[in-house]
Amino acid sequence: MTGFQEMPLTTFAEALASGAATPGGGCASALSGALAAGLTAMVARNTASSEKFADRAGEMNQVVTEADRLRGELLDLVDEDAKAFDQVMAAFRLPKETPEERAARSEAIRQGYKAAVEPPLRVCMRSLRVLELALQVAEQGNPNAVSDAGVAALLAAAALEGAALNVQINLGSIKDEAFRTMYAESVRAAQAQGRALRDKALATAQKRS
Repeated sequence: MTGFQEMPLTTFAEALASGAATPGGGCASALSGALAAGLTAMVARNTASSEKFADRAGEMNQVVTEADRLRGELLDLVDEDAKAFDQVMAAFRLPKETPEERAARSEAIRQGYKAAVEPPLRVCMRSLRVLELALQVAEQGNPNAVSDAGVAALLAAAALEGAALNVQINLGSIKDEAFRTMYAESVRAAQAQGRALRDKALATAQKRS
Protein backbone atom coordinates (compact mmCIF):
# COMPACT_ATOMS: atom_id res chain seq x y z
CA MET A 1 0.00 0.00 0.00
CA THR A 2 1.24 3.50 -0.80
CA GLY A 3 2.20 5.43 2.30
CA PHE A 4 0.06 8.41 3.17
CA GLN A 5 3.02 10.75 2.84
CA GLU A 6 3.42 9.65 -0.79
CA MET A 7 -0.18 10.53 -1.66
CA PRO A 8 -1.11 13.67 -3.60
CA LEU A 9 -2.50 16.30 -1.24
CA THR A 10 -6.04 15.98 -2.57
CA THR A 11 -5.98 12.19 -2.18
CA PHE A 12 -4.73 12.43 1.38
CA ALA A 13 -7.41 14.98 2.22
CA GLU A 14 -10.06 12.64 0.80
CA ALA A 15 -8.66 9.74 2.84
CA LEU A 16 -8.73 11.93 5.95
CA ALA A 17 -12.37 12.80 5.29
CA SER A 18 -13.41 9.18 4.72
CA GLY A 19 -14.94 6.90 7.32
CA ALA A 20 -11.72 4.91 7.72
CA ALA A 21 -9.94 4.88 11.08
CA THR A 22 -6.71 5.95 9.41
CA PRO A 23 -5.51 8.47 8.54
CA GLY A 24 -6.85 10.30 11.57
CA GLY A 25 -5.92 13.00 14.02
CA GLY A 26 -2.51 11.53 14.76
CA CYS A 27 -1.55 11.57 11.08
CA ALA A 28 -2.90 15.09 10.66
CA SER A 29 -0.87 16.23 13.67
CA ALA A 30 2.34 14.78 12.24
CA LEU A 31 1.63 16.46 8.90
CA SER A 32 1.02 19.78 10.64
CA GLY A 33 4.42 19.45 12.30
CA ALA A 34 6.07 18.68 8.97
CA LEU A 35 4.48 21.76 7.40
CA ALA A 36 5.72 23.85 10.32
CA ALA A 37 9.24 22.54 9.83
CA GLY A 38 9.02 23.33 6.13
CA LEU A 39 7.99 26.93 6.77
CA THR A 40 10.73 27.32 9.36
CA ALA A 41 13.33 26.09 6.88
CA MET A 42 11.95 28.46 4.24
CA VAL A 43 12.34 31.50 6.49
CA ALA A 44 15.85 30.42 7.45
CA ARG A 45 16.83 29.89 3.79
CA ASN A 46 15.37 33.25 2.84
CA THR A 47 17.44 34.89 5.57
CA ALA A 48 20.68 33.02 4.88
CA SER A 49 20.57 33.91 1.18
CA SER A 50 20.15 37.63 1.79
CA GLU A 51 23.26 39.83 1.79
CA LYS A 52 21.53 42.05 4.32
CA PHE A 53 21.66 39.23 6.87
CA ALA A 54 25.06 37.79 5.97
CA ASP A 55 26.12 38.01 9.62
CA ARG A 56 23.62 35.31 10.57
CA ALA A 57 23.87 33.08 7.49
CA GLY A 58 25.77 30.36 9.34
CA GLU A 59 23.21 30.18 12.12
CA MET A 60 20.32 30.20 9.68
CA ASN A 61 21.89 27.41 7.64
CA GLN A 62 22.07 25.32 10.79
CA VAL A 63 18.34 25.93 11.27
CA VAL A 64 17.74 24.82 7.68
CA THR A 65 19.61 21.55 8.25
CA GLU A 66 17.72 20.71 11.42
CA ALA A 67 14.33 21.82 10.16
CA ASP A 68 14.73 19.74 7.00
CA ARG A 69 15.59 16.69 9.12
CA LEU A 70 12.60 17.25 11.38
CA ARG A 71 10.33 17.66 8.38
CA GLY A 72 11.39 14.25 7.07
CA GLU A 73 10.96 12.60 10.46
CA LEU A 74 7.51 14.09 10.94
CA LEU A 75 6.43 12.96 7.48
CA ASP A 76 7.58 9.44 8.36
CA LEU A 77 5.46 9.67 11.51
CA VAL A 78 2.34 10.24 9.41
CA ASP A 79 2.65 6.63 8.27
CA GLU A 80 4.01 5.30 11.56
CA ASP A 81 1.02 6.66 13.46
CA ALA A 82 -1.41 5.05 11.02
CA LYS A 83 0.43 1.73 11.15
CA ALA A 84 0.42 1.68 14.95
CA PHE A 85 -3.31 2.36 15.16
CA ASP A 86 -4.05 -0.24 12.49
CA GLN A 87 -2.27 -2.78 14.72
CA VAL A 88 -4.60 -1.89 17.59
CA MET A 89 -7.61 -2.43 15.33
CA ALA A 90 -6.17 -5.76 14.15
CA ALA A 91 -5.83 -6.86 17.77
CA PHE A 92 -9.50 -6.15 18.40
CA ARG A 93 -10.38 -8.39 15.45
CA LEU A 94 -8.57 -11.42 16.91
CA PRO A 95 -10.76 -14.42 17.85
CA LYS A 96 -12.11 -14.61 21.41
CA GLU A 97 -13.98 -17.89 21.52
CA THR A 98 -11.77 -19.72 24.04
CA PRO A 99 -10.07 -18.55 27.26
CA GLU A 100 -6.71 -18.86 25.50
CA GLU A 101 -7.88 -16.76 22.57
CA ARG A 102 -9.33 -14.13 24.88
CA ALA A 103 -6.09 -13.94 26.84
CA ALA A 104 -4.03 -13.64 23.66
CA ARG A 105 -6.38 -10.99 22.29
CA SER A 106 -6.24 -8.96 25.51
CA GLU A 107 -2.44 -9.07 25.50
CA ALA A 108 -2.31 -8.04 21.84
CA ILE A 109 -4.62 -5.10 22.54
CA ARG A 110 -2.52 -4.06 25.53
CA GLN A 111 0.70 -4.19 23.55
CA GLY A 112 -0.98 -2.46 20.63
CA TYR A 113 -2.02 0.52 22.72
CA LYS A 114 1.45 0.77 24.22
CA ALA A 115 2.96 0.80 20.74
CA ALA A 116 0.37 3.33 19.57
CA VAL A 117 1.58 5.81 22.20
CA GLU A 118 5.05 6.02 20.67
CA PRO A 119 4.41 7.78 17.31
CA PRO A 120 2.35 10.67 18.73
CA LEU A 121 4.84 11.10 21.56
CA ARG A 122 7.60 11.48 18.99
CA VAL A 123 5.43 13.98 17.13
CA CYS A 124 5.12 15.96 20.38
CA MET A 125 8.86 16.08 20.94
CA ARG A 126 9.78 16.90 17.36
CA SER A 127 7.09 19.56 17.15
CA LEU A 128 8.43 21.09 20.33
CA ARG A 129 11.83 21.40 18.68
CA VAL A 130 10.22 22.91 15.58
CA LEU A 131 8.60 25.49 17.84
CA GLU A 132 12.02 26.40 19.23
CA LEU A 133 13.34 26.86 15.70
CA ALA A 134 10.25 28.82 14.65
CA LEU A 135 10.84 31.21 17.53
CA GLN A 136 14.47 31.56 16.48
CA VAL A 137 13.57 32.53 12.92
CA ALA A 138 10.79 34.81 14.16
CA GLU A 139 13.37 36.67 16.23
CA GLN A 140 16.33 36.60 13.85
CA GLY A 141 14.94 35.86 10.41
CA ASN A 142 14.21 38.17 7.53
CA PRO A 143 11.31 40.39 8.72
CA ASN A 144 9.73 40.09 5.28
CA ALA A 145 9.02 36.45 6.16
CA VAL A 146 8.12 36.92 9.82
CA SER A 147 4.47 36.04 9.20
CA ASP A 148 5.64 32.66 7.88
CA ALA A 149 7.55 32.14 11.12
CA GLY A 150 4.35 32.90 13.02
CA VAL A 151 2.38 30.41 10.95
CA ALA A 152 5.12 27.83 11.54
CA ALA A 153 4.75 28.34 15.29
CA LEU A 154 0.97 27.93 15.07
CA LEU A 155 1.23 24.75 13.01
CA ALA A 156 3.89 23.27 15.28
CA ALA A 157 1.79 24.08 18.34
CA ALA A 158 -1.25 22.42 16.74
CA ALA A 159 0.88 19.37 15.96
CA LEU A 160 2.10 19.16 19.53
CA GLU A 161 -1.35 19.59 21.08
CA GLY A 162 -2.99 17.16 18.65
CA ALA A 163 -0.36 14.51 19.21
CA ALA A 164 -0.58 15.04 22.97
CA LEU A 165 -4.32 14.40 22.82
CA ASN A 166 -3.66 11.13 20.97
CA VAL A 167 -1.12 10.05 23.57
CA GLN A 168 -3.57 10.81 26.38
CA ILE A 169 -6.41 8.91 24.71
CA ASN A 170 -4.25 5.84 24.14
CA LEU A 171 -2.96 5.97 27.72
CA GLY A 172 -6.56 5.74 28.91
CA SER A 173 -6.67 2.15 27.62
CA ILE A 174 -3.44 1.08 29.36
CA LYS A 175 -3.57 -0.32 32.88
CA ASP A 176 0.16 -0.10 33.58
CA GLU A 177 0.17 2.84 35.99
CA ALA A 178 3.92 3.46 35.87
CA PHE A 179 3.83 3.51 32.06
CA ARG A 180 0.87 5.88 32.03
CA THR A 181 2.44 8.26 34.56
CA MET A 182 5.77 8.44 32.72
CA TYR A 183 4.22 9.23 29.35
CA ALA A 184 1.58 11.59 30.74
CA GLU A 185 4.20 13.64 32.55
CA SER A 186 6.37 13.85 29.42
CA VAL A 187 3.42 15.12 27.40
CA ARG A 188 2.35 17.67 30.00
CA ALA A 189 5.86 19.09 30.18
CA ALA A 190 6.04 19.32 26.38
CA GLN A 191 2.68 21.08 26.24
CA ALA A 192 3.71 23.66 28.83
CA GLN A 193 6.94 24.43 26.98
CA GLY A 194 5.17 24.45 23.63
CA ARG A 195 2.50 26.91 24.71
CA ALA A 196 5.11 29.32 26.04
CA LEU A 197 7.12 29.09 22.82
CA ARG A 198 4.02 29.55 20.66
CA ASP A 199 2.98 32.67 22.54
CA LYS A 200 6.48 34.15 22.39
CA ALA A 201 6.85 33.40 18.68
CA LEU A 202 3.47 34.97 17.87
CA ALA A 203 4.21 38.05 19.95
CA THR A 204 7.58 38.39 18.19
CA ALA A 205 6.00 37.96 14.75
CA GLN A 206 3.37 40.60 15.49
CA LYS A 207 5.97 43.00 16.85
CA ARG A 208 8.27 42.65 13.83
CA SER A 209 5.54 42.68 11.18
